[in-house]
Amino acid sequence: MYELKTKETDSSVIEFIENVENPKKREDAFKLLDIFTETTGYQAKMWGPSIIGFGSYHYKYVSGHEGDAPLVGFSPRKAKISLYFAPGDTEREDLLKEFGKHTTGKACVYINKIADIDVDVLQALIHQSVKFLKETYPNE
Repeated sequence: MYELKTKETDSSVIEFIENVENPKKREDAFKLLDIFTETTGYQAKMWGPSIIGFGSYHYKYVSGHEGDAPLVGFSPRKAKISLYFAPGDTEREDLLKEFGKHTTGKACVYINKIADIDVDVLQALIHQSVKFLKETYPNE
């Protein structure tokens, strides 16, 4: 049976952010912590060693693979800051057009710093992701 690597842990979010080496990235991580907490209403939790997640949902794929994941989250990585939104949400693309400087992956949006993005659009992305996942996985 496949074992999920990214699980919610009891590690301290504040300690994790305080250990971010780059001072500007650390400052942005604290700002993101405030934005995500305020926007979601959820307390931040560490998921795995490096993802700060908010809320959670249980997913189950047709293949039978299932697990738990944060509704939204972020990680201040060395190269860029990763923002985690709902995979498969088609409305994300429309919002990203107004977001500012970023690149995207399958489920991640990557930014260099908060100054590069529109925080109002970030809040809209967070709201949309939470709404989409709660509608897609309603009983979780």
